[in-house]
Amino acid sequence: MEIYDVMRTTFAGREYTGEELSTGVIYRILDMARFAPSGGNRQGWKVIVVRDDETRRSLVKLTEPAARRYVAQMTCGENPWSSLEPPVVSTEEIAETQVPSVFTDPLIKSSVVLILCLDLSLAASMDQHLDRVGIITGASIYPFAWNILLAARSEGFTGAITTLAAAEEPGMKELFGLPDHVAVCGVVPLGKPVKQLTRLKRKPVQEFAMLEKWGGQPLEPVT
Repeated sequence: MEIYDVMRTTFAGREYTGEELSTGVIYRILDMARFAPSGGNRQGWKVIVVRDDETRRSLVKLTEPAARRYVAQMTCGENPWSSLEPPVVSTEEIAETQVPSVFTDPLIKSSVVLILCLDLSLAASMDQHLDRVGIITGASIYPFAWNILLAARSEGFTGAITTLAAAEEPGMKELFGLPDHVAVCGVVPLGKPVKQLTRLKRKPVQEFAMLEKWGGQPLEPVT
């Protein structure tokens, strides 16, 4: 496939046919993804390939707490897990919220689940002293994560970068035996899509690109 076609048709796929995703294809996907950039080109990513059913069920249990809060906040009109605003919904309301299967089925029904981790001793975190949630560290792992989805699309598969289980990182570390200096960055289920989307809904460039300063004139296409 042409690279622009891959970029325009790679979506967060969470429904799978059950078709096998062979070890050879997984290796090829990761072999392509490893060319992603990272801070200082340190390539601190680590990947755990999960097929075991019991481990998947444990992943579901670790995903549910964050998913429960996500759904409770969304139901109340809040921006779930906002970096700036604490939740308005109560702890009791969150505890009573049911987790829809869309949050957990991909972990069980996908062909394989990839646990994406980052060796923090190799990460560049230029914003670590700022009084806000850290963002820059993600530049050393999420280009790699996106490359996985692009490569999977090229191979005829799909997946999603999910992060709910990362909210339960102590449990994740215990489940997978992760050392203290390694962070959980994502859980990526992969499989053959039930339906391959070709028309994705995205904002036009004019809505997010501006000239010279915040609030400047929108970047318009050349006519």
